[in-house]
Amino acid sequence: MATQALTTMPASGVRASLARLLDVLGRFPLALLQLMFRLGVASVFVKAGLTKIASWETTVQLFADEYKVPVLSPELAATMAATFELGCSALVILGLATRVATLPLLGMIVVIQTFVYPNAYSEHLTWASILLFLLTRGAGPWSLDRVLGLEPPTCRGE
Repeated sequence: MATQALTTMPASGVRASLARLLDVLGRFPLALLQLMFRLGVASVFVKAGLTKIASWETTVQLFADEYKVPVLSPELAATMAATFELGCSALVILGLATRVATLPLLGMIVVIQTFVYPNAYSEHLTWASILLFLLTRGAGPWSLDRVLGLEPPTCRGE
């Protein structure tokens, strides 16, 4: 939209340069962004999941003493967290059932932001933004979703 407005204006110096720059930036492949988003956000959750399972007793103790997720027992909360972090991240990395796999991760972010680390909103907002992008736009053409026909060949924005 901004590029259209700039290209309809008289081409003069700064405006013309800005229009050319926006045109070049607008050609950055969405497929590459989707892959980078999948790998980037999943790596955060994989790392957390691997840390949890590396020392299970410590993890459960953290859920009991520090995290204190309401309603769930520390054992159940830890099990659910590790399962979602590792399982959903694997799906996101592969681009398999990506839209569905983002939902538990988004739910975890909401719980963590609300009950555990309410001052970590900048990190949580970043992760949630990426996950919302993947939820609404899909995993992209370089994904098992596309290969298996679970996503249409042309999604909005590609």
